Amino acid sequence: MIEDRTTPASAAASGPAPAPITQMDYARAGIVTPQMAAVAAVEGREPEAIRAAVAAGRIAIPANIHHASLTPGGVGSTLDGVPLTTKVNVNLGISGDLADEATEWEKVAVALELGADAIMDLSNSGKTRAFRTKLIEQSPAMIGTVPMYDAIGYLEKSLIAITPEDFLEVVRAHAEDGVDFVTIHAGMNRRVIESFKETGRLTNIVSRGGSLIFAWMEATGRENPFYEYYDKVLAILHEHDVTISLGDAMRPGSGYDATDAAQIAELIELGKLTSRAWDAGVQVMVEGPGHMALDEIAANMKLEKRLCHNAPFYVLGPLVTDIAPGYDHITAAIGGAVAATAGADFLCYVTPAEHLRLPDAADVREGLVATKIAAHAADIAKGVPGARDRDNRMSDARRRVAWDEMFDLALDPARARAVFESAPPSTEGTCTMCGKMCAMKTVNDIMDGLTVELGDEHVR
Repeated sequence: MIEDRTTPASAAASGPAPAPITQMDYARAGIVTPQMAAVAAVEGREPEAIRAAVAAGRIAIPANIHHASLTPGGVGSTLDGVPLTTKVNVNLGISGDLADEATEWEKVAVALELGADAIMDLSNSGKTRAFRTKLIEQSPAMIGTVPMYDAIGYLEKSLIAITPEDFLEVVRAHAEDGVDFVTIHAGMNRRVIESFKETGRLTNIVSRGGSLIFAWMEATGRENPFYEYYDKVLAILHEHDVTISLGDAMRPGSGYDATDAAQIAELIELGKLTSRAWDAGVQVMVEGPGHMALDEIAANMKLEKRLCHNAPFYVLGPLVTDIAPGYDHITAAIGGAVAATAGADFLCYVTPAEHLRLPDAADVREGLVATKIAAHAADIAKGVPGARDRDNRMSDARRRVAWDEMFDLALDPARARAVFESAPPSTEGTCTMCGKMCAMKTVNDIMDGLTVELGDEHVR
């Protein structure tokens, strides 16, 4: 039987200091782990700067102790406010209507090919553990899950029959399997539900995990089990060094609902839960909206950072309009670029299939590239060290009309090469946009003292 929480972890009885387990434990003990050193090398920072930021909760390095194939990545910013590169996540997973594991592996292949920093397995039908464990074994990217999605299939129970002990059992199973971060919708407590009911919404609750917890709370009359037994959740996560991604069950599902009472009420609770997780030595990311007009995004990023003590912020989109089904990877990329420029640290991709169906591998490619464009554009805007280097190399290759170099530097090399080769130019070294009137070739030839032919004219 689960005991009710009485005191937060920070008020636990004093005694011998336990051996470090999590990245946060090691950081607070003054130890630079191999994971911290790896992040420092990739980001071009000093290892000590990474360690200090992990100790303070400003950077999370989701790295389950059982995920042996992981290439560590850091999410957040250093204590002097210099951001790490904006990370990008891909969602995939088996659904009840399209339970085709082979298709999901095609998506995994695309995600890894294009350099996704994280993959969230959102499988929600049947026995999903085999797929999840194989993914963890093979993936160098961070792996995240939402244990709530897996509860019904894993436990073979109806939602209403699931007990708080059962929910914790599923969290424990995911942690033991090697998941690096889990989304836990712990902030939607009774106070937040009351605010939601009093103020109303156009699109109600659009979070799948949040809606399931809401249904369970309404049917049982009980508190959100992930909130009521939050310290038990933290103990499980700490044991395996699983980062908690505090889910936004009340994220707005339409521009109309953005920055409303329910969203802000939950965000206040997430700030409190962030502190409690840090007290327990558990790394934290905070999840955010959602659908939101362009002019609200920057303020929302600042509000999250303020209320959640500068914890790393992980956003879905935001989608800046609600009328573009089939093109929501574009609406999300626009919002994501603004959000990351204004302080978001981690972007969850959105595909063209959003709101319409489960994405296929082609959708994953489109969504991931769009989101990587948004993340990179934001990194340039917010001055991430080295962010412009690749762009400068691309510009130099364009000046020299060095096609192979351009393809290698592209975010999607295969797509760039395929588009170029689909229409061979008649003038060697150019493309069919300008042909022999190519500006680069013209100026290069003049600078090299060569004759330039433009129609009947000759220029030396």
